[in-house]
Amino acid sequence: MPDLLEVAAEPNRRKLLQLLAAGECSVTSLADHFSVSRSAISQHLLLLADVGLVEVRKEGRNRLYRLSPGGMARLREQVAVFWTRELDLLVADAEALARLTPRPSRQTDPD
Repeated sequence: MPDLLEVAAEPNRRKLLQLLAAGECSVTSLADHFSVSRSAISQHLLLLADVGLVEVRKEGRNRLYRLSPGGMARLREQVAVFWTRELDLLVADAEALARLTPRPSRQTDPD
């Protein structure tokens, strides 16, 4: 299974997720927002569905897509873990740099 963050990070798929946040849409309606083909949008939606970020239902000849609450919750969790880990590394780097950087001596002011 593809990495959830990697799938969601691709610009076209990220825009699809943003559009679907407003509610359920057809492929045709979504494709109107892109310069790529309707077929390309369908492929992006298929991948988003494969990783569980969107759900699809058929209504007549149309396929309607919507965000999957469970999938979006998993994405939020993974983003939180990612940033927590990255911020921890940043703090560790800053602390290591502070230990290596000599501190200027304090001079007392004659006043």
